[in-house]
Amino acid sequence: QQMFDAKNMMAASDPRHGRYLTASAMFRGRMSTKEVDEQMLNVQNKNSSYFVEWIPNNMKCSVCDIPPKGLKMSATFIGNNTAIQEMFKRVSEQFTAMFRRKAFLHWYTGEGMDEME
Repeated sequence: QQMFDAKNMMAASDPRHGRYLTASAMFRGRMSTKEVDEQMLNVQNKNSSYFVEWIPNNMKCSVCDIPPKGLKMSATFIGNNTAIQEMFKRVSEQFTAMFRRKAFLHWYTGEGMDEME
């Protein structure tokens, strides 16, 4: 459940504002593959509104028996979520505002780039 929490994401976007197209979870430590698959299926069924229905089997899991040093277990989650568009819109708006003011443009024109490149 912690893997799907917005506080644990590396990108500044809330995954609850989008839907997962695909996802992958990698677990390290002593745990049963069957238990991992059951729990991930349970999470996917419980949060089915956050997963697209038109991509079957869009969740993959893998388990490595060797735990990371100093820990009993760890998990890594990689998800392809449509909420990332929020971040792209924000970056685009910030770029447009800076380009309109011609901020930092002199660094590029000084190196021979044209303003329209």
